[in-house]
Amino acid sequence: MTYTANQCDLSNTNYHTENCNMRYQLAKVDSIIDLGVRFDSKLTFLDHMIEKVNKAYSILGIIKRNFIYLDTNSFVLLYKSMVRPHLKYANSVWCPYKKGDIETIEKVQKRATKLIISLKHLPYMEKLKQLKLPTLKYRRLQK
Repeated sequence: MTYTANQCDLSNTNYHTENCNMRYQLAKVDSIIDLGVRFDSKLTFLDHMIEKVNKAYSILGIIKRNFIYLDTNSFVLLYKSMVRPHLKYANSVWCPYKKGDIETIEKVQKRATKLIISLKHLPYMEKLKQLKLPTLKYRRLQK
């Protein structure tokens, strides 16, 4: 199988593949999902990050609706098993490096810690110490 590109116009490049003396034109796509990670044409992973953050927020909403009063142990168990896996799945591939992206992901955990009424008066970093949870940025750098 060989891949060739029509070099007539670089702005409108057409890609083809040839197989058994047949020529097929390949469709141009802006993004593709592979193993649950959305790759875009510029490898910014912005669409993937937004999708994962929205999924984490929706699960937090489910937890908030179904568990009115959460103690710390129940919260940590629910958070670690239902929310955090969405934020860390394949993060070695799409690991955010821009400050805004890191803050967007960290806001999920910040909002999650607000569900615990007994810790509501504490600042975010103190809540994390009480819950024995690291920041998501630290977890990404640690591994």
